[in-house]
Amino acid sequence: MKSSANTFWSHQFRQWHWISSALVLALMLLFAITGFTLNHTAWFETEPVSVASDFELSNELTTTLNEVESETALTAKATQSLTSETGVVVPQGATPIVEFGEMILDLGGPGVDANLTVDLETGEAFYERIDRGIIAKLNDLHKGRDTGFIWGLMIAITALACVIFCISGLGLLAINARVRRSTWPLTTFGVVAPIIAYILFVHV
Repeated sequence: MKSSANTFWSHQFRQWHWISSALVLALMLLFAITGFTLNHTAWFETEPVSVASDFELSNELTTTLNEVESETALTAKATQSLTSETGVVVPQGATPIVEFGEMILDLGGPGVDANLTVDLETGEAFYERIDRGIIAKLNDLHKGRDTGFIWGLMIAITALACVIFCISGLGLLAINARVRRSTWPLTTFGVVAPIIAYILFVHV
């Protein structure tokens, strides 16, 4: 009876273990690599590439932007007009900050800082884009910075799949522990080592 139960759970754990590992393979490699680059940012620093441009918006568009309240999404027509007159891609539903007679649109993304600032009185617009390089982009993907809802959902799914991967792996370890004597010493070390490192070397 016990052998039958072990066979059942061994099959279940193997199934969930390989499925979860297949699902998170690419993203876990990304997170592992960027975990290293984040901890050694000085090794991977690159010179940012900066681009700046000035524009003169039409009176019609300036009037339209003056009617927009702070933190209220721009209309489709406003975003299309901004994109057309500046050549800067303004995404649908962009939400500006309006204060002190200026409208500021944050157009940044992973590894990129970008802002479009509009003087609501004169219609003058200023765009600045700073590209911090591919490593910064990957690091921001790791942190979920300026990545949007879908990427955030991917991170959440990856985290859940990693939990399943670890639990199913632990189940397989428990089932095969009798024939692998190093199982529990290695598992115990894997649990205790981070705790000891935290207590001894992380100052809080």
